[in-house]
Amino acid sequence: MPVLHTTHGALEYVWIDGRSDLAPLVYLHHGLGCVSTWRRFPYAVAEATGRPALVYTRHGYGRSAPTELPRPADYMEREAHEVLPEVLDRLGVRAPVLVGHSDGAAIALLHAARGRRPVTALALLGPLVFVEDRTLRAIRAVREAYESGAAAYASGAARAPGADGDAVLLRRKVAMFHEDPDAALHGWSDVWLSPTFRGWSIEDRLARVTAPTLVVGGTADEFATPAQVAAIERGLAGPVRRVDLPHGDHLLLHSARLESRAALVDFLTGLDAPAGDARGARP
Repeated sequence: MPVLHTTHGALEYVWIDGRSDLAPLVYLHHGLGCVSTWRRFPYAVAEATGRPALVYTRHGYGRSAPTELPRPADYMEREAHEVLPEVLDRLGVRAPVLVGHSDGAAIALLHAARGRRPVTALALLGPLVFVEDRTLRAIRAVREAYESGAAAYASGAARAPGADGDAVLLRRKVAMFHEDPDAALHGWSDVWLSPTFRGWSIEDRLARVTAPTLVVGGTADEFATPAQVAAIERGLAGPVRRVDLPHGDHLLLHSARLESRAALVDFLTGLDAPAGDARGARP
């Protein structure tokens, strides 16, 4: 996998070629994600739409360089205002369609709201724009399951059925995608569960976003209530298309992969075409 050297360390990334006259997609992963957790989704969307795409892993995840922990409460602003612009500049990507999942959706909104760079559109999957009790309960449950898995694994319970076995499986899944699974898990969960983060909200920034936006939510999202999508739909200044996926949970690419892809492809197909200054050739 190629590596991009940035001010804050190396980032792993994938570039998918596409038409040079169409705005490229830039994928921004969720709080435990990386390039690999998107799996084949970006390739399938690129094949269906002809659009080029950039998928990269933020610092502290996957095989990208580590980041200093604990993360500050404004880490998503830093990703949106410092890291993402540098990535786009170094790879020559202009006027992208930002495709963000969960944390990545907030980063996409913050980047667009700043208004310093053209953004063709946004596609938000399972977005979070403020802290809810449901979110904290779900994150706490993930962290506790992960820590239980570590204890079970150390005690030789790796093959045990039931809760211990499930916890070990979670730990193994995190380790499959991240070079430092402990840092990935705690780097995400610790900041969200910290008292200083309890009042986090970007609702006041939504009115600055004028780009066309797709918002996809799952009706079984264990991390968010419908109030998240409603706040975005109500707050954005630009046109919004809302899609609610029955039985989809927070990890929409697993629970409703085909439906999520169809919603995104349909949205992209309907966008006013070509952005002549987009980059479609391999960096």
